Amino acid sequence: MSDTVSALSHAKFDGLAHIEETGLQGMITLRGDLASKPLKSAIKGAAGVTMPAVNSIKTNGDRGVCWMSPDEALILCPYGDVADVLSAMNQTLGTSHALIVNVSDARSVFRVTGPDARDVMAKLCPVDLSPAAFKPGMFRRTRMAQVPAAFWMPDAQTFQIICFRSVADYMFGVLRVAAQPNSPVTR
Repeated sequence: MSDTVSALSHAKFDGLAHIEETGLQGMITLRGDLASKPLKSAIKGAAGVTMPAVNSIKTNGDRGVCWMSPDEALILCPYGDVADVLSAMNQTLGTSHALIVNVSDARSVFRVTGPDARDVMAKLCPVDLSPAAFKPGMFRRTRMAQVPAAFWMPDAQTFQIICFRSVADYMFGVLRVAAQPNSPVTR
């Protein structure tokens, strides 16, 4: 049996910000009526937190839930726990109308950290990332250099990015270019 590996095996780059592929992350897509009691219970059981507000994320240690759309949430958990989390969610949901899918191996996760992380991200996203407009706990789906992606800030100097695994190398490349040491954003 082969070992499961992330797309870029923890690739790293240091420049205006520290860029790294974080490795394997458990991710489960949940679709359905997010306001229904069974789905709320499944989310709470899987993530340890309640459903976040629109365009937000809630975390509890290495678990969390992201608001993806009016009928979709993304559950985050340790990669090795996905099968158990799916089983527990299926049991909680019972016959409720919902779709839950393990998307862990279809995604890659990157972290951008440092005092210039906002500027690095702003070079790639059509999003106002000023501290007044985008704060820790907010969640955004957008395009980064034309790649569909989602991101949030666990703290004031860190971004977590999710993209499709198939474009992980491209994403790492554009993040590296945006973080080149001699390319600060001037105001």
